[in-house]
Amino acid sequence: MSGAAEPPVLLLVDDEPRILSALQRCLRREGYEIVLADSAAAALRVLRAQRVDLVLTDHKMPGMSGLELIREIASEWPGIPRLLLTGWTAEITPAEARRLGIRALVAKPWEDADLKARLRDALAGGAGEGSRP
Repeated sequence: MSGAAEPPVLLLVDDEPRILSALQRCLRREGYEIVLADSAAAALRVLRAQRVDLVLTDHKMPGMSGLELIREIASEWPGIPRLLLTGWTAEITPAEARRLGIRALVAKPWEDADLKARLRDALAGGAGEGSRP
């Protein structure tokens, strides 16, 4: 095994392909391994199959919402930093965000520099090593 550290694995979850594409463009030169999921169910499949170091999920998605996904992650993989991307930040109380271990609420539309800083902060303050298969 080489001495080089593996890049952090970010799981980006959104049901809108254009949002996933924009996030990927924003982060492609940041040194992360990026994994995309177009639903909460797909995100859970990824989490069960491979290492993930941070999850950034949309809030409003069909089927399972981002908050429901975050609750599931908090229960099964509590060490993974969780960020919620939403156009509806007023719907989530600070107390609920803290209870679910949400490191940041990222408002849509996001500022690239702000998003990058929030991701770096969440990874730097991570408790645990993320999920392992």
